[in-house]
Amino acid sequence: MEVIIQRDYQQMSKTAAQIVVEVLNTKPNAVLGMATGSTPLGLYQELVRLHTEEQLDFSRVTTFNLDEYVGLPVNHPQSYHYFMHEHFFRHVDIPRNNINIPSGTTSNYPAFCQWYEKRIEECGGIDLQILGIGSDGHIAFNEPGSSLSSRTRLKTLSKQTIDDNARFFDRRADVPVYAITMGVGTILDAHKLVLVASGSSKAKAVAQAVEGPVTSMVTASALQLHRDAIVIVDEAAAASLTMREYYEFIYAAKPAAPRA
Repeated sequence: MEVIIQRDYQQMSKTAAQIVVEVLNTKPNAVLGMATGSTPLGLYQELVRLHTEEQLDFSRVTTFNLDEYVGLPVNHPQSYHYFMHEHFFRHVDIPRNNINIPSGTTSNYPAFCQWYEKRIEECGGIDLQILGIGSDGHIAFNEPGSSLSSRTRLKTLSKQTIDDNARFFDRRADVPVYAITMGVGTILDAHKLVLVASGSSKAKAVAQAVEGPVTSMVTASALQLHRDAIVIVDEAAAASLTMREYYEFIYAAKPAAPRA
């Protein structure tokens, strides 16, 4: 696992965006795994800027989103369909048929989850999966206690997650209790993982994920098992890392990637 510490949220977002650029330069028809939430927002804004100002091409890209709330229609302002289209998809040239987001309103969730897994496989797997992290260390909606070999499925949200997400809804009672989510095993199948985290509220979770034991109680710790995982954090989110100097030494010594 590579840990990259940047001075602030903006620099963290730009660094993550450059990794996406490197993947697309190598493979223009890459399959990208997308995450929602406030943390990846800066990454998407930078990718939109690169597309608009520097002609970064997404026309052959396929995407798969990690998760979606159960019960929210695609046009609901807090649905992840709405979030992704508002902040990213409508600003770039990804073909509509290449965009895949779990359905929160399907009539058959088990069948849909099987189809989603099969669709990822048919596309050759995910080349780069973008991840955020919850304050309790979860990735996607794989709450504490989730199997580290889990696949796409329905998941009951924890009280912590509902509390954390209540700020996006008018009332806490409006926060959905269930979500459809890629499993930890599904995420680990991606060829490359990039997790972004920002702010002091994520410092404990980041330290547990990077330096703690691999445990289902902190599902982000499963990234330690991945062959190519990168964690990009700002100063505040890095506050609890005990091996910070070592991570900074490695990053400083790393040769610069050639520009396309």
